[in-house]
Amino acid sequence: MTWSRIAKRIRVPLGFAFSLVFLLFARPSGLALAWSLLPVLAGLALRGYASGYVRKNAELTVTGPYAWTRNPLYLGSMLIAFGFAAAARSLLLALLLTILFLLIYIPVIRGEEAYLRERFPGFAAYSAQVPRLVPSLASMRSASAPGGSFAPALYRKHREYNATIGVAALYGALALRLWYVRGH
Repeated sequence: MTWSRIAKRIRVPLGFAFSLVFLLFARPSGLALAWSLLPVLAGLALRGYASGYVRKNAELTVTGPYAWTRNPLYLGSMLIAFGFAAAARSLLLALLLTILFLLIYIPVIRGEEAYLRERFPGFAAYSAQVPRLVPSLASMRSASAPGGSFAPALYRKHREYNATIGVAALYGALALRLWYVRGH
């Protein structure tokens, strides 16, 4: 079994395990929690928007946020994760997150791209035009009308609302930690 396949299988359970480590080392402040909302909410919005476009394994999605980045779901996850790292005010957590993303998401993305290249003949042309992760001004300019339309049914099918529930739970835990530390 390749590391790409292993990484794909362990990424979600590893995320839950990392949440426990995160809460252990987090040193939140009210100001840090407030500022962290910017990337976290942007990440949630991007993930939600992208999930309403993608038809996994059925078609090559090139519209909506997929017109600007080939991996808007992963970009959204990174915004959420690094937003929480800012809320935690921990350089160690930010470093661990960076290492985890490099070890997990790069192989997963490469594995998915190999699959898409095999399955969809248009992937090579698409990948030549659209950046892998971080949108460029050129990709956003050339895709000014992304086309397609957001499908709420796809959002529900992919259960993207779970990301919002997870974010709310983690903010709740950070708020409790902040309250407990201030009270004792």
